[in-house]
Amino acid sequence: MTRPLRVISLSTLYPNGQVPSFGIFVERQMQAVAKRGDVDLTLINPIGLPPFPLSLHPRYRHLRRLPEREVRGGVTVLRPRFMLLPKVGSRFNAGAIVRAVLPIVRRLHAEQPFDLVDAQFFHPDGFAAARIGAVLGLPVSIKARGADIQHWGHQRATASQIRKAGRHAAGLLAVSKGLIDDMAALGLPREKITLHRTGLDADLFRPYDRRMCRDQLGLPRETTVLATVGALIPRKGQRFVIEALGRLPNAILLLAGTGPDEPALRALAASLGLSERVRFLGSAPHNELPVLLNAADVFVLPSASEGLANAWVEALACGTPVVTSPIPGAQELITDPDWGRLVPRDGAAIAAAVNAILAAPPAPERVQEATAGISWQANAAALVEHWRRLARD
Repeated sequence: MTRPLRVISLSTLYPNGQVPSFGIFVERQMQAVAKRGDVDLTLINPIGLPPFPLSLHPRYRHLRRLPEREVRGGVTVLRPRFMLLPKVGSRFNAGAIVRAVLPIVRRLHAEQPFDLVDAQFFHPDGFAAARIGAVLGLPVSIKARGADIQHWGHQRATASQIRKAGRHAAGLLAVSKGLIDDMAALGLPREKITLHRTGLDADLFRPYDRRMCRDQLGLPRETTVLATVGALIPRKGQRFVIEALGRLPNAILLLAGTGPDEPALRALAASLGLSERVRFLGSAPHNELPVLLNAADVFVLPSASEGLANAWVEALACGTPVVTSPIPGAQELITDPDWGRLVPRDGAAIAAAVNAILAAPPAPERVQEATAGISWQANAAALVEHWRRLARD
């Protein structure tokens, strides 16, 4: 029998007891890898804490209480702390992660050698992984998911780090073909990049009885319901959904997520006289999202950029058609009008797309076809094969 592949993986986004949905898609992937039994995986989740007294802020206070080591779903998770400089320290974060992580990895590598260093995001994980891999003489894999390329790849403070990491790595992954194009445009070697789409828990995300879901959420059974799930930041475009709501009489918007844009979104809803029809749900636990998604007639997320949004996939798996922007990842996923519409980030265009879907609503099972073949098991199998190829080379 082939011995287990020894992999150390860095991910600055990973769930914990305080923020259980933070980077949940990374955890689901890694748990699927661990269940295979052919990878000895150690997940390092560096925790950034600012210097005193900023570290006393409620945003960071709960992070100080996290265990430095725990096993979650069969995955060993280590959480070394590094010095974080909020807002101004992006160029320094990767170096701070290396200083915190390298002593741990050196010790573990001396006890039992690793075969590969993996990073689940390009920034800051990728540059840190590249430096650690260089010190240990190990191949490095880096995954691109969206904003790490589309945002940080164009910031003066971090763009050079992303290019250096990508050129050093033995192999790269991207969640969509459009993201591969974005990576190549930054100067990353296209020949190193492999397409690696997201996964899906099809047992959890599937069509449920819509009326029962609405009853559970206290929603009227006959009213049009829109849903959107994502961080409340301008890039996600929730403001355009609220503007569209003004053109959809009596419709209700379920808005799940937290973020700095919340005050502006609440003010917009109030200014349009829509406060009673926009329900700010806060951070919804991942295992409760299927009820929310099934309660909706249409899922709307007009992002300015995405790799391949897990929220699109999960909505489609629940049989809920999606309205989003005509960005590359969406163009690859939503290829049938029964699955959704791709429209500009504009309230009128979004409202027209929603009305077109409502005029001829597709059967949930028809919408669910969009996610055929997507699973965490398939995702893990492709990832492990990618790792093994790099380790062999």
